[in-house]
Amino acid sequence: MRIALGADHAGYPLKDAVRTAIEALGHEVVDCGTHSTDPVDFPDITQATCAPVTAGEADRAILVCGTGQGAIMAANKLPGIRCGLAHEPYSAHQAVEHDDANVIAMGAWLVPHALVPSIVAEFLAATFDDDEDTHRRVDKLNALDHLTPTH
Repeated sequence: MRIALGADHAGYPLKDAVRTAIEALGHEVVDCGTHSTDPVDFPDITQATCAPVTAGEADRAILVCGTGQGAIMAANKLPGIRCGLAHEPYSAHQAVEHDDANVIAMGAWLVPHALVPSIVAEFLAATFDDDEDTHRRVDKLNALDHLTPTH
């Protein structure tokens, strides 16, 4: 698989561990930045990292910021993206299996380096639980993209 990888300045210290884990599983990394701890805005990195997924140029994406919270919020505003927060392997797997996630976010300040390989492995090995209940729920998730805000 081709995996888009992006980190903001806070996530940058964990980015190489994520890259190593992806490549150790035999997957290709599409590096979407950043390349240092110089400050950048996580919405920009998130959009750049999710773009290859929505364009069909990457199969999935992994985002790394300080807590993962900013990245997940930004990612889930993008049409066609379903992003889960994965600070441990079980959530990484379940996000795909039950919610058809194509992106996960991790927090560099919260995820121990020792868990990165198993988080990445579970996310990339997981498949969507293709049954009626999960399809119905994901269809409802996707329908939320079309809501109009009320003021």
